Amino acid sequence: MDKEKAHKAFLKFLKKGYRITPQRFEVLDAALDYGTHFKPDELYIKMKNDGSKVSRATVYNTLELLVKCELLSKRIFNTNITMYESNFNRGQHDHIIFEDSDEIVEFSEPQIEKLVEKIADKYDIEITGYTFNIYAKHKKTRRKK
Repeated sequence: MDKEKAHKAFLKFLKKGYRITPQRFEVLDAALDYGTHFKPDELYIKMKNDGSKVSRATVYNTLELLVKCELLSKRIFNTNITMYESNFNRGQHDHIIFEDSDEIVEFSEPQIEKLVEKIADKYDIEITGYTFNIYAKHKKTRRKK
């Protein structure tokens, strides 16, 4: 992952009226390195465990700026808990959210993308983004009940 590119995009965004601080770039790097969906407090705790001096407020505020900058996506799944994931160098993908665990599986399905294009044509609209989530339970868990 070319973090330099992400840094340049974030710097360009911050120059539009936000304070440019090393702590914000530290949060950016930690978020990009996380590798999966994360809750703000999970990122904050990981950063603290790694020796960071960044405050919880800085983490939360920077995550919102990273969403505005489109380097991260903010996701709210069935638990009403806010989670984030990197958009950097990633294509469109969808999610399977397991209700009986904390597991989230990402997948890409060309048929879904074709359906979105078909809907855009049918309603003569320009799609700027979409989310598709499947909520599921593991079959083993379902059998136990």
